[in-house]
Amino acid sequence: MSRPSFSPSRLAASVRLALVGTLLLASAAQAADADTPDSQRKANENSTTLSGVQVQANVAPPTAAYAGGQVAKGGRFGVLGNQDTINVPFSLTSYTDTLVRAQQAHTLGDVVANDPAVRVGSGYGNYSQTFMIRGFKLESDDIAFDGLYGLLPRQLLAPELMGRIEIFKGANAFLNGASVGGSGVGGAINIAPKRAEKDPVTRVGVDYGTDSQVGETVDIGRRFGANDEFGLRVNAVHREGGTAVDGEKRRVTAASVAFDYQGDKLRVTTDIGYQKQVIQGGRATVFLDPNLPVPRVPSAKTNYSQPWSGSSLEDTFGVVRVEYDFAPWLTGYVAAGAHHGNEFGDYVSPTVHDLAGNATESRFTVPYIANTGTGEAGLNAHFDTGEVTHRVTLGFSALSTNKKAAYAGSTSFNTNIYEPVKVGLPSYIYDIGPISDPGYTGRTQLRSIVLTDTLGFMDDRLQVTVGARRQRIHALSYDYSSGAKTSEYDKYATTPVLAANFRISDQWAVYANHIEALTPGDTAPNTFGGKVVTNAGQQFAPYKAKQNEIGVKWDAGNIGSSLALFQIKQPSGYVNTTTNTYEIAGQQRNRGVEWSFFGEPVKGLRILGGASYIQPLLTKTQNGTNDGHDAIAVPRVQANAGVEWTIPNTPDLTLSARAVRTSKQYLDVANKQRLPAWTTYDLGARITPTLEGKPVTFNVSVLNVTNKSYWASALEQQLSQGAPRTVMVSAMVDL
Repeated sequence: MSRPSFSPSRLAASVRLALVGTLLLASAAQAADADTPDSQRKANENSTTLSGVQVQANVAPPTAAYAGGQVAKGGRFGVLGNQDTINVPFSLTSYTDTLVRAQQAHTLGDVVANDPAVRVGSGYGNYSQTFMIRGFKLESDDIAFDGLYGLLPRQLLAPELMGRIEIFKGANAFLNGASVGGSGVGGAINIAPKRAEKDPVTRVGVDYGTDSQVGETVDIGRRFGANDEFGLRVNAVHREGGTAVDGEKRRVTAASVAFDYQGDKLRVTTDIGYQKQVIQGGRATVFLDPNLPVPRVPSAKTNYSQPWSGSSLEDTFGVVRVEYDFAPWLTGYVAAGAHHGNEFGDYVSPTVHDLAGNATESRFTVPYIANTGTGEAGLNAHFDTGEVTHRVTLGFSALSTNKKAAYAGSTSFNTNIYEPVKVGLPSYIYDIGPISDPGYTGRTQLRSIVLTDTLGFMDDRLQVTVGARRQRIHALSYDYSSGAKTSEYDKYATTPVLAANFRISDQWAVYANHIEALTPGDTAPNTFGGKVVTNAGQQFAPYKAKQNEIGVKWDAGNIGSSLALFQIKQPSGYVNTTTNTYEIAGQQRNRGVEWSFFGEPVKGLRILGGASYIQPLLTKTQNGTNDGHDAIAVPRVQANAGVEWTIPNTPDLTLSARAVRTSKQYLDVANKQRLPAWTTYDLGARITPTLEGKPVTFNVSVLNVTNKSYWASALEQQLSQGAPRTVMVSAMVDL
């Protein structure tokens, strides 16, 4: 296994070949469409197929775009399926691919930055994106694809492959089951794949971004058959070049194919994806000496990594989902998917030792290979008992993943985050694994069974959801060198739900829920403070974070809003220094309020944003030392305000602006290392003229207009610096 090299020509040629192939496919599809009788085509226009739900006439499915097109009406609520948000007693925002294109998003983090409840940081020592939802971490490993965990690339994901980005706010173990990495206490993200819609799509684009990022994209979708029962959607993207950070280069090549069949009783969807991301000289995160105050931020473009550092991430994934109507009241479903990931990283992150920015770095190399299989099956039934309606689901889910890894490293060398010192590639002083042939280091198996019933009263104006999921978490760890098993965790837990939603009127709904999150429990360490822990090796039951939430939702047809108040209590463990026993006695208690708004209040004016306030208090800490302190990396105030305005009497000229505000946050539990608050501003403009009968979209965006230097996040107890001013331009034609 070798280090990644930044050689653009080979992959560029291959992806261009893929783009040509997809264009040929589009030509064939257009020819087939031309052979369809006009009467049949007009009939097909009255049918919409999305996410396995066929809706006739003008009734929009819950996944259809809301007024303004930036968000969808609803999305996937785990085991409850695709539903309109206003009908469900939970909080979810679903961002559309229309928003992705309008904002020229290049990463998943670019999309979720629109949400006032979410902030983005970098992963531990590498380039992955980690998300903070309601004050709790969501690892990029724990993002679902079409409702299943373990399928997507675990660090970075190209938005061009996304149909919708669904952000669920709150605990969700009942809805989604336990995640692979055990994160997601405060929320979840599900990626809905692009599927063929009723209208044909043939979209080709080119784009350019600071400093020299050049990209090409293709998006083609068609429906076939006498009743448009077959659908095919193909997407491809290639983008490479230098970024706005000095010396940083990135390349992405990705493609996806989605097939679906929508019959009278049978529905089948198949989604296959491939992605390769290469980062060379990527700007790293920053570590601090424990007692050092947070230093001033380097200039926005400064890169304190090394030119030889980087990462290569290659992933192949796919999923098949089948639904069958056994009777008008009974539907069965089954889904199965697989993922293969292969990564190799040469990482380097500075540890700062003084306020002058003097730091040390070392080379840390990690190969990582993962293979995952996952699936689910179940039955959905709907029936009445007197005047009470029932929607019952009985489901089973399973996941198995095997991981191979190794690591190697060098001695440390000196640098400075304000005046970086470039060094040659250092040799390893240790090689554990070894990196040329990594062995198995972990296996994880998840199994669960879930039963739920949503009872409808008063003509379904009041809906009460009750249910429970029984979950098994089985994890094994192996020694990097010998391959011998070092630990095994095998525990069961049951997570219930009780939730209610009441439609006060067509426009208003109020809701409440009690739901829990589930993460693996700790294993007591062998020693602490030089003393043997009395219960060393004891495995604790999975942690249950308990959430209570109440809220109100408003939908005026062209503008919507929601307000939620919530509390989440997450237990934690520590060694009792009096008894030298490991105990599950600590707690993080997040209380907060969230407000969001979206829609098109007047024709041509689109709004998107909101605000959140959280009290992320540590309680029951060891000896009460940190009681009342804020948890690490949780800003108390987050606010977003975005607006788009299509100017009347122009050839579809649209101006856009967005402001993002984040208050202070802390890097340590003692709250001595504080990151200052920050605000960034983005501007954009696009115009959509018609050239030779084809609509063309020209788009320009400027992110971080003021080129502000700021520490964006303290996630993982490391500093992630915000991106510098970035200019992006693109041209896209609909053929």
